[in-house]
Amino acid sequence: MSLDKHYQPQAVEDRVYAFWEANDLFDPETSPYVGTEFEGAPFSIVIPPPNVTGTLHIGHALDDTLQDVLIRWHRMLGDNTLWMPGMDHAGIATQSVVERELAKEGKTRQALGRDAFVARVWDWANARKQDIWDQFKRLGISPDWNRQRFTLDEGCSTAVRHAFVELYKAGLIYKGTYIVNWSPGVMSAISDIETEYEDREGHLWHILYPFADGPIDGVPGLVVATTRPETMFGDVAVAVNPQDERFARFIGKQVKLPLSPAADATIPVIGDDYVDTSFGTGALKITPAHDPNDFEIGKKHQLKPVWVLDETAALKAVDRVPTELHGVDRFEARKRIEAMLEAAGFLKGKEAHSHRVGVCQRSGQVVEPLLSEQWFLKCKPLADTCLAALDNGQIRFIPERWTKIYVDWMENIRDWCISRQLWWGHQIPAWTCQDCGALTVSQTDPAECSQCGKTSLTQETDVLDTWFSSGLWPMSTMGWPDEQAGDYQTYYPTSVLVTGFDIIFFWVARMTMLGHYFSGESPFHTVYIHGLIRDEKGQKMSKSKGNTIDPVEVIDEYGTDALRYSLISLVTYGGQDIKLSKEKFEQGKLFANKLWNASRFVLMNLEQHEQGWGDVDCNPIDEDNLSAMDTYILTELMLTGNRVRQYLEQFRFGEMADELYKFTWDTFCDWYVEYAKKQMRDEDPKVVANTQRILLHVLDNTLRLLHPLMPFITEEIWQKLPHIHETAGDSIMVAPYYSPCLDEDTIEDLGKDQALMEFTFDTIRAVRNIRQTSGVPLNAKIALMVDTADVQEQVILNAYQDVLAYFLKLTDFTLSADIEDADFQDSPHAVGVVGQSRLIVTFEADAVDTEAQRERQEQKLAKLQKEYDQLNGLLTNEKFVAKAPDAVIAKNRDKLDEVTQQMDTLRSEMARL
Repeated sequence: MSLDKHYQPQAVEDRVYAFWEANDLFDPETSPYVGTEFEGAPFSIVIPPPNVTGTLHIGHALDDTLQDVLIRWHRMLGDNTLWMPGMDHAGIATQSVVERELAKEGKTRQALGRDAFVARVWDWANARKQDIWDQFKRLGISPDWNRQRFTLDEGCSTAVRHAFVELYKAGLIYKGTYIVNWSPGVMSAISDIETEYEDREGHLWHILYPFADGPIDGVPGLVVATTRPETMFGDVAVAVNPQDERFARFIGKQVKLPLSPAADATIPVIGDDYVDTSFGTGALKITPAHDPNDFEIGKKHQLKPVWVLDETAALKAVDRVPTELHGVDRFEARKRIEAMLEAAGFLKGKEAHSHRVGVCQRSGQVVEPLLSEQWFLKCKPLADTCLAALDNGQIRFIPERWTKIYVDWMENIRDWCISRQLWWGHQIPAWTCQDCGALTVSQTDPAECSQCGKTSLTQETDVLDTWFSSGLWPMSTMGWPDEQAGDYQTYYPTSVLVTGFDIIFFWVARMTMLGHYFSGESPFHTVYIHGLIRDEKGQKMSKSKGNTIDPVEVIDEYGTDALRYSLISLVTYGGQDIKLSKEKFEQGKLFANKLWNASRFVLMNLEQHEQGWGDVDCNPIDEDNLSAMDTYILTELMLTGNRVRQYLEQFRFGEMADELYKFTWDTFCDWYVEYAKKQMRDEDPKVVANTQRILLHVLDNTLRLLHPLMPFITEEIWQKLPHIHETAGDSIMVAPYYSPCLDEDTIEDLGKDQALMEFTFDTIRAVRNIRQTSGVPLNAKIALMVDTADVQEQVILNAYQDVLAYFLKLTDFTLSADIEDADFQDSPHAVGVVGQSRLIVTFEADAVDTEAQRERQEQKLAKLQKEYDQLNGLLTNEKFVAKAPDAVIAKNRDKLDEVTQQMDTLRSEMARL
């Protein structure tokens, strides 16, 4: 029944996790509540699937700990609780990793062939899965591993094909040629939200396009300004605004493409209101194959697009492009074209220009707008349904402020390019007939053309965007499209989605759109959005900056429970980003050690007095014979349990962690356990036995309250508690959660009683502070005189004088409303205040080394004086006051006031000394 002297997380965690798995405790069907009157409603979460390419990072640690807290809490409440685990095939990322491996072997995927390459990726992915889950298990998370899913497994593949076919039949999926974001790095189209925009310094090149038939009215041609001269060979027109008096007369004329060797390299001057007369030169080159705005203008004027950049973003070998530029990368071509234009006299200017550039989130390369035939999903009808569901309360966002972000994006949604030019992923279930050209879209591989009946069919080579399969995740993992599947019937819609705000658009919106369309319901009732983890300076963590924190290293050094507690304690209800340093985990480690040591005390005392207290179930707490401290701890336990329940219901994770920390560390360990040492020495065996029962009761329920947050240490301690498992099960994980529901009147009444003891604690803290600042050693004897005319404070301190005497080790205690200074002036003393009461602490003359204390105080005063001078110098500096923000000035003034007060207090103490 005893615990080791020191808590060693490494010795506990693997053994405890193996115990949980061996007993199938994560499987909802093994819950002891199933089939009983205590079985609650279904509660389900689908894990945001980590990429198969990934490793455990600190963001996963936060995200999965938050989910695990909810899962463990609901499991202990008796709810039918399922946490569905799974992993994402991560199309672009995974294919890129395997292609790099092949490159090291001197191979390419093209040389290997599609089937062999996909088989190679499957081998790689299967080898990675267990490694990733082993890392995640170190977090102590408790999903039902028996239900593991993968976005490319058979069930998910069936769901993806079904969804694609149904959306295609409904006219929501279509194939078309449009400008897409093309990533040369991954050789594929990517969606708008996979494109990040950066402000970059570039240039505007001013290029002369000469009139085809020579100068007009002495004007040699039109000067066009562009940031991308490498696309000029794809120009099909030069546009001017019809209202622009400088150029209107040139509409309908022809100009030559500079540098182009092609015989037909003349293009028209067109008029279009889109042209901004104030930008650049006022003349705009139109390149429909390589610019989204130009594409729309080209359609409007029926201009045929010309492709001059290939999939690698190199210039194509076409007639319009000079031979020496064939196959040259876009950025190298840009430099060469500038030199060629200047040599030929076509370059009329070059100016610095800052502009926004699209960058592929995966490869980091600049995205190239490219006219390409792709598959698209019409999103507006789906988004409108989601917005209606939001209005009628089917789904809510916590914090509520993220609702507006979600709504704004849904209201301005664009069609989603869902095809990717990859081999790893869900191959689009569409086949083209080689005889009649008809397209057959089918959930199963068709044997013949749906139009002509011929059998010469070729399947679409593109795969679907990874986020398409992820968008079906809450349904596909539950057995959909089989709507009679047991998990789908029981656990869909899911209860909560926990995620960071960075994937609201990537994932949350797509899940809600597809979920509503296919099931008529939101795939989750609540979306809880947490902030992102940043370093202690508020900067984004990245390997290049060297400011990342490896959660596995943290676990090795501090333990999993310390990691979990520390992360959750930093979570704010407003979803603000978390500033994190490794030192934060030290508090979690100290907390775990505090809990361990208090538990050792309790267990040791239960062993030593086992005959006296007996079976706690047969001999419950004697509520008629409680000391003031007994009543206080039992009441505070109820109030804490009630507050923790409310915090969890409201997703206030940080407040929950703080509440449990204060109760465990301060109330239970520092106050009650310490006072219990006195009661355990009482001569009355009934007092001893009752104290034991109270210690066991409070420890048991404290462990239950803490378990969702700190699962390993609570399981290890709980397993040592006597007489608990007979009624609460084999694991704390399925023991009933301590969850009192108190009404407001009861809370108010109990709170008044607790305030009396809290005032007593405040008095003890005040006396301890007086003792410390006066330099009175802890082993020195002291007496306490309390001078107060406040009747309530008199009643409190009189009622709890035994508590005061025990914690302060008083030799004497005097409580009066008329203590005169003469009553204590002849004795060494120090004075302080608590509430309306004056506290006089008297001690022996030789208790304090006056000179040593004075020296310490002088050093402290000198340090404060230095800080004062710095702050005062800053605030009297006119330049600082003129330039600094008001908030900074106010903060420094507050600090100056605080330092001034500390100096005044210290001078008073020195004078008294």
